[in-house]
Amino acid sequence: MKVYNGEGMILGRLAARAAKDVLLGEEVKVVNCDKVMVSGKKTNTLENEKTKRLRKGYPLKSAKFSRLPDRFVRRCIRGMLPWKFTRGREAFRQVMCYIGVPEELASQEMITLKDSSYKKLPTLNYMTVGEICKQLGGKV
Repeated sequence: MKVYNGEGMILGRLAARAAKDVLLGEEVKVVNCDKVMVSGKKTNTLENEKTKRLRKGYPLKSAKFSRLPDRFVRRCIRGMLPWKFTRGREAFRQVMCYIGVPEELASQEMITLKDSSYKKLPTLNYMTVGEICKQLGGKV
């Protein structure tokens, strides 16, 4: 089992690494999901998320997007998996995301990826998943 500490990591790079590990058969847990960073200008990021949520046809069958940070990150990891195949769906069951650090994972060693840090970004344009979810109406 691998436990990733999402604090200060870029969302896409974290999701890609987690998806790769899950497809190889590992169980993956991501903690501090509300502190994961999304690169890009704040206005563009929020506008993309709002339009993604407004884009729907028949409401009962359209895609559902959560406004909770842990489910937001889990959905992004799902985007990196072959979801339409059985292999991808079974792998997705091995992914769990948490807001903060739960007690049962506090004693375990957490992986922080140095190549996925937001400090490697050339600009200061980023915002956290927690901020995005709060702007979209999330309660956390």
